[in-house]
Amino acid sequence: MSEDILKRLTETLEARKSASPDSSYVAKLHAKGLDAILKKVGEEATETVMAAKDGQNEKIIYEVADLWFHTLVLLSHRGLSAQDVLDELARREGVSGIDEKAARK
Repeated sequence: MSEDILKRLTETLEARKSASPDSSYVAKLHAKGLDAILKKVGEEATETVMAAKDGQNEKIIYEVADLWFHTLVLLSHRGLSAQDVLDELARREGVSGIDEKAARK
């Protein structure tokens, strides 16, 4: 089920890339470019941190959903998808975080 929503959302985001900026919020973000998208990701990350500090679970879920959404817009803008991230998470599964981080150096 979760992969279904990600797939549908990815398809919608892709379709909105070429849409008129007047037709959707996502199309407007794409038209404004990478810096505008990154600004939104940063804002949503900050709001997620603040919600977590407040400790209200509903607010945390709401803000994480906003953060995920805007990171999906970022991925779409760069020609990537949620599946690319899922593939990377699958690659890391079962690998110690300490070992994975050490392998980056």
